[in-house]
Amino acid sequence: MRPITIAVRTVGGIAAAALLCLMLAQASVTQAASGFGRFASVRVDVRPFLAEGGGAQAEALRADLTLALRQAFAGRIGGRGPSLVVVVRSLSLNAYAGSGNSGRGGRGGGGGSNDYLDGEALLVGANGQVLARHPQLAVLPASSGGAWYDPASERRRIAAIAEQYAQWLVRTLPAE
Repeated sequence: MRPITIAVRTVGGIAAAALLCLMLAQASVTQAASGFGRFASVRVDVRPFLAEGGGAQAEALRADLTLALRQAFAGRIGGRGPSLVVVVRSLSLNAYAGSGNSGRGGRGGGGGSNDYLDGEALLVGANGQVLARHPQLAVLPASSGGAWYDPASERRRIAAIAEQYAQWLVRTLPAE
């Protein structure tokens, strides 16, 4: 009986090791095919947000998010690979009046006054085909821009949520 038990365990161990190697190889191929390592370029598309009336906020967000993405992915931009295109669907800067309950309620982990940036990162191949999609919702307290009565507060809130979005995206699209 003992040789059969060892043989079954050995075969099971070999099968488990082979399955693990296959999974690692597949993950490596998927990651390489998605181009997570390097990007030919990085850009931000705010057209959907502009279509919803984003106006000056959309233009400010485009500038801040482009800068934040270029800084976050600095060592991974240039050369071969897909383009990283972040499409911004919406930006919501809610009224900030301390810790009230005037936010979106259940979105983003609770009530209160939160700002939201809803977008999707696309990895776009040389022929324009979308290779991968990564939807993402960034949430920050509305107080992230400082005192609500400061006229520059809204502009700082846009910069803060753009920075947070970029930092989370770096974690979502790891380097090879």
